Amino acid sequence: MKSNPLVSCVINFFNTEKFLEEAIESVFGQTYKNWELLLVDDGSTDNSTTIARNYAENYPEKVRYLEHEGHQNLGASAARNLGVHNARGEFIAFLDADDVYLPYKLERQVPILVSHTQAAMLYGSSYYWYSWTGNPDDIQRDYEIEIINAQLNKPLKSEEFLHLFLQRKVLLPPTTSLLARRDVIERIGGFEEAFRDLFDDQVFIAKMSLEAPIVLVPGVFEKYRQHQDSCTYISEKITGEGLKVRPTYLNWLEGYLADLEIKDAKLWRALRKEQLLHRHAILKHIIYYFKRISVPMNKWAGKMARKILPASVRHWLWIHLHHKLWPPVGWVRIGSLRRVTPISQVFGFDRGQPIDRYYIERYLSSHSTDIKGHVLEIGAPRYMRIFGGDRVTRSDVVDVAEGNPNATLVADLTCAEHISSDTFDCVILTQTLQYIFDLRAALKTLFRILKPGGVALVTVPGISKMSPHSDEGLSHSWHWSFTSISARRLFEEIFPAKNVWVDSYGNVLTAMAFLQGLATEELRREELDHYDPAYPITIAVRAVKSESDG
Repeated sequence: MKSNPLVSCVINFFNTEKFLEEAIESVFGQTYKNWELLLVDDGSTDNSTTIARNYAENYPEKVRYLEHEGHQNLGASAARNLGVHNARGEFIAFLDADDVYLPYKLERQVPILVSHTQAAMLYGSSYYWYSWTGNPDDIQRDYEIEIINAQLNKPLKSEEFLHLFLQRKVLLPPTTSLLARRDVIERIGGFEEAFRDLFDDQVFIAKMSLEAPIVLVPGVFEKYRQHQDSCTYISEKITGEGLKVRPTYLNWLEGYLADLEIKDAKLWRALRKEQLLHRHAILKHIIYYFKRISVPMNKWAGKMARKILPASVRHWLWIHLHHKLWPPVGWVRIGSLRRVTPISQVFGFDRGQPIDRYYIERYLSSHSTDIKGHVLEIGAPRYMRIFGGDRVTRSDVVDVAEGNPNATLVADLTCAEHISSDTFDCVILTQTLQYIFDLRAALKTLFRILKPGGVALVTVPGISKMSPHSDEGLSHSWHWSFTSISARRLFEEIFPAKNVWVDSYGNVLTAMAFLQGLATEELRREELDHYDPAYPITIAVRAVKSESDG
């Protein structure tokens, strides 16, 4: 397979004149250029048809306009199938007409799917986008749902993925998030057109996952617009149609698994569990009845409890039932962490892999395709070897002090005029900027020595203990810790804002563990991968020098 295969972007639309042009422009804004765009009109009666036809006429080499015979409205599934049928690309990227791609979506996702040759499809985290309105109140409503409970960047086998997906233990993505192989879509017969606009995505994902493995990747690549005219909003908030259609989906899945002669017992148990409440109407009525009588029953139980239970037990029940300060003051067991010195003085190196290194390597792994050509790294060539491999054609290592046998360059990044401009395709700068007082001077050097189109992959500390060597002179002095906002503002002073992407990693548990010096091996994977933006341990920045800045 080619390293830059053609991607067919399919936008199906029905009366979306308000958003369609923005969706189309987000495809034109992709940094990955080998794409075609198929605009599938599902019988629109507003100005959407004119907008789509104009793009097809103005950009015939990139854009095609499609519609059903007689300009019929046949539903989202039929519209997407029409797009797939006319696609020429090896990969298909779907985009709902009210959503948008982020500029780097295809550039980052295509190499991952290329590398996993057996995978049917991939998707990443979901970004729920309210701030598109421009309303200050809506800006605070934006949020990201990350992928948890599953390994990232690794193909998940059919039954394993579908078992998690059916129980909603992994993210249920919008169709906009999917990048899939066209030949696999064709093998499964595409979307089920009986599911016009609801559960069409879940049916499709189930079919794809049973045909070949699915890859889940970290990061956000699209914005999933939230508005009151969307099918999802109407079905969930107004008509309740989504709940009504779910039994149809589950019954379809039961028949599909039977047709494929799937024998996985765990998967069948999960399906039976999901069907239970929807299949047995009498159970629904029982639950409804108990909900109605729960208030008087609770009052009666409260009176009895006050008469017969000891005070300590009543106190515990009251706190537990009313969700007040649980666990209560004095009940927390701190155990081995009740100490005023950390368990490890050296970030956990003496116990295993430091937690911040886990996040650094996770970040570099997700951007490994950037590590190529002539690469510069700080201190040692470790990460370029691990994550760049054969893509690295030339390597250099820089150190501020002489005597490092790995170093090919000795330089202070705040005044490194002897390093030639426009030299490196990639610079890996991990956990270094906190030691540099003049950050802006260092970033100006970083920008200058990158080639046009070159990428800087940078990590900096957020919540962290200071280096144990901070008293050993200015070259080891720890000056700064960062937040996502401060890192973004700092880099956007030097690099174009559109070329700066910031991620952060951590949560309250991993932050406490990292401060104590515990190692990665002492936490579970799901604990490490849970993300809480209030507790960033590691902040990671990807900054690209524009082609025009050479």
